[in-house]
Amino acid sequence: MTGTARFTLISHILCPYVQRAVITLKELSVPYKRIDINLADKPEWFLALSPLGKVPLLVVDDETVLFESEVICEYLNEVNRGGLLAEDPLEKAEQRAWIEFASSILCIIVKLYNAEDKTAFSQLVDKLEQMGQSLEDNLVQAEYFSSNEFSLVDAAFAPAFRYLPLFKSLGKIQFFHHLPKLALWAQYLLSRTSVIEAVNEHYQQQLMAFLAKRESYLGHLAATAMNSGTVPPEKINKDKAVVQRT
Repeated sequence: MTGTARFTLISHILCPYVQRAVITLKELSVPYKRIDINLADKPEWFLALSPLGKVPLLVVDDETVLFESEVICEYLNEVNRGGLLAEDPLEKAEQRAWIEFASSILCIIVKLYNAEDKTAFSQLVDKLEQMGQSLEDNLVQAEYFSSNEFSLVDAAFAPAFRYLPLFKSLGKIQFFHHLPKLALWAQYLLSRTSVIEAVNEHYQQQLMAFLAKRESYLGHLAATAMNSGTVPPEKINKDKAVVQRT
């Protein structure tokens, strides 16, 4: 059954948790069908499938529905005999813990684009920097989280790092500039083919438009940039991404 399983990913164009699943599918070279929905107007068929009303969902063989991104990613890795998680139980548990840490960073990012004013925004940036320091202290000097082998930990963090170029452009702030291992890791992730292809070519513009609709500090900056014709940073692609070791 595993060799012929059919996968349908129910998703949203901007959801970072969907990106985790797409990255995993692409890393494993697994064929799949993708259906994007509007989370502001969820279709009845989706609500009937999703216990939490959230994406991603993975429909297996048109009958079994999996939800929660990390459950989906681990299932895909296991059923396709992938090597995206360690075999050693302790090392695997450590990887899962850092995946949860990545989810905590995404929660801070959500708060960033909802922060009402610059003070609240700056406080959240400080919190993000503190979490970045924890990562810096635990990273080895390698391409990916703990070695030169891509893992589900990397797939979990990549969508979070994708937000930062636009936030940097809008807020005129630097992220992780004093954390060299973390900054290099983020560059490697954002230049990996599976990460690049996890979103469409209009992602930055779509994210900018999404932010501009919010009554928040970052929303105001995005709306101002759009009204002035400021172009958001280009999506990193294989031709323009330059990664240098330190």
